[in-house]
Amino acid sequence: MALALAQARRAGDLGEVPVGAVVVHRGKVIGRGHNAPISGHDPSAHAEIMALCEAATALENYRLDDCELFVTLEPCAMCAGAMLHARLKRVVFGALEPKMGAAGSVVDLFSIAELNHQTQVQGGVMAAECAAVLQDFFREKRQSTKRDSQPVRDDALRTPASRFNDLPGYPWQAHYVSDLPSLQGLRLHYLDEGPQDAPLTWLCLHGNPTWSYLYRRMIPVFLAAGHRVIAPDMIGFGKSDKPKKDAAHSFSWHRQVLLDLIQRLGLHNIVLTVQDWGGLLGLTLPMEAPENYAGLLVMNTTLATGDVPLSPGFLAWREMCAKQPDFDVARLMQRSNPTMSAEECAAYNAPFPDRGHRAALRAFPPMVPDHLDADGAAISRQAREFLQHDWQGQSLMAVGVQDPVLGLPVMQALHAMIRGCPEPMRVESAGHFVQQQGEGIAHAAVRYFQAPKLESAPN
Repeated sequence: MALALAQARRAGDLGEVPVGAVVVHRGKVIGRGHNAPISGHDPSAHAEIMALCEAATALENYRLDDCELFVTLEPCAMCAGAMLHARLKRVVFGALEPKMGAAGSVVDLFSIAELNHQTQVQGGVMAAECAAVLQDFFREKRQSTKRDSQPVRDDALRTPASRFNDLPGYPWQAHYVSDLPSLQGLRLHYLDEGPQDAPLTWLCLHGNPTWSYLYRRMIPVFLAAGHRVIAPDMIGFGKSDKPKKDAAHSFSWHRQVLLDLIQRLGLHNIVLTVQDWGGLLGLTLPMEAPENYAGLLVMNTTLATGDVPLSPGFLAWREMCAKQPDFDVARLMQRSNPTMSAEECAAYNAPFPDRGHRAALRAFPPMVPDHLDADGAAISRQAREFLQHDWQGQSLMAVGVQDPVLGLPVMQALHAMIRGCPEPMRVESAGHFVQQQGEGIAHAAVRYFQAPKLESAPN
């Protein structure tokens, strides 16, 4: 039955209803099959029929007298008839099929005494596992239908899903929410991996011009430790909806969206994991509910409080964005991370097929608070006071030393703002997007946040 389950999963991967079957002759598998009516345009291409045909070819006989068939779902009438015609010795199935089952659920063709061949039947073998494969498949189908039916607001765009097909190192299932109060009908994408009752939840917040793809090398490490990972795409980025107008974006609005998402998902034991704008926004969040946060993992970011000048590197970046609003994101990533493959760099361009999808990329650089009354400056000053005097969680910094925008000098200033933060880890060869070399940081962070609170930071 485990072999039949493997066939069922193969069917599911191909978009077919996940049912699998194998035929065994004297202890040897001679036939395998999985559902294929959709791809084959064949209503008879059920898993059992496919397995029977392969077995008959192997034995060079349409009679399969000394054979047993294992299938993950109770056979339908068509398949049951084929099994009886093949004169199988025994049929073993997993989950019941209450709507079409012909081995007792709706009818029982195998119990008709008048037939000239009697086949033994046994049901319920690994029934829970077989049913789970089907339930997961149809749950995802329902979610997909719901996602596809969610209309796009007239003032927003949605990147075609095809642009995210087969991205290297990004295999995770998409999750969407559109009914948060702050979203007002916009659809926000996020990753949600790992057990909901995990001891730690890593809330990974990206910056501009990246998206949750930035954390693809760190997420597997967190998951391997048995932890949960939430990685949203901010509105305007990644798989989330993209308002058409630059003016739709503001510091306060994006911050509120994050607060609403955290509340909706009921997150606790959070290790806030931030970079770039992920920190500008994210470091203002813990003071709203300190009891929900276990730690901070801070990488190449800052707090923009409006009473401290922005770094020369950031001002140069802001000027470049103003002069070249249509800059090539893939080329930027390649320059910053020469070891990345062309396919990985292209993945950062995937959310932005044209200029209309790039409003957030244009809006975010001038949104960084640079004077006392700027949107976000006051709340950032409050966050600075909280982090300096009231923060009780653990903290860890990792710095890409080659970053010309938010590198070591900026991070040292931020380090002084966070109570109890040990000296930063320095990644000498990394730049602004230090997550591209994030496996080592992630391993160190897992060890650090699971260790006693007074442990010093790893090198």
